[in-house]
Amino acid sequence: MTRFDVVGFGALNVDTLLKVDRIAGAEEESFIHDYTQACGGSAANTVVGLARLGCKVGFIGKVADDYEGKLQIDCFRTEGVDTDGIIHSPKGKSGVCLGFVDKKGARALYINSGVNDTIEFRELNPAYVTQTQFLHLSSFVGEKSFRTQKKLLSFLPDSVKVSFDPGSLYAQKGFSAIEPIIQNSTVMMPNAMELQLLTGEREIPKGAAILIQQGVQIVAVKLGAKGCYVTNGKEKRTIPPYKVKTVDTTGAGDAFNAGFLYGLLHEKPLAECGRLGNFVASRCAMKMGARDGLPYEKDLALI
Repeated sequence: MTRFDVVGFGALNVDTLLKVDRIAGAEEESFIHDYTQACGGSAANTVVGLARLGCKVGFIGKVADDYEGKLQIDCFRTEGVDTDGIIHSPKGKSGVCLGFVDKKGARALYINSGVNDTIEFRELNPAYVTQTQFLHLSSFVGEKSFRTQKKLLSFLPDSVKVSFDPGSLYAQKGFSAIEPIIQNSTVMMPNAMELQLLTGEREIPKGAAILIQQGVQIVAVKLGAKGCYVTNGKEKRTIPPYKVKTVDTTGAGDAFNAGFLYGLLHEKPLAECGRLGNFVASRCAMKMGARDGLPYEKDLALI
């Protein structure tokens, strides 16, 4: 009997998002229209999305004993995310992210990792991870927590599937650096740029096929305003997006992951998983921040 549907393992950052006239380059100026502060972190956003869809979820991460750390725990508890896997550090600072979002919803992010990058394997409770259907991994800036993620994979029972969103941080490390995670992943959910960084392929189907050849069973490539491309090696589908007024793309990829994993957990056909991913991502992009727009299970009736 599994305790969780999905356990996330990634960085925890409190996001301060500034709505700007435009994203300024070096030696340029712009101005701020509005700003908001919210809890974030890629895998964290995904598990919150899953919690809202009625899934049982937990999280592995690290926070300091500061305002941002307390805020993260409170955010999770409010959303129904189990926090027993979160490590509390008596020293250091919790992670923060400063984001600039322009009028079209494009963004630039600056991250101060804090204690996110200090997770050691001895701090984990492996039993926490053995009681889930999926372990969902997202990136860390630093090497120590990255090494801990890789080490944890060798302790997972066959009953636990791994889903992996490399993000730009891990994609920039290159294929060989994250190969141990790729080869242990059942599902990978990169965006088009990350797929090209990892495989060297500009063509989405060819890049996805390379990951399938490495043993990944399902690849879902996020194409932003063009929807997504999904494949299991046999079925190959491009799923069109939901047309919405985009306010902010922050967290839209994480939201897609939540919808896609929800589909897999409920044994939906591959194309339906893609549609679910697109739907949850579209709702996220309609609001400022990574979580405000995330839909609830009742909202799936709109699909």
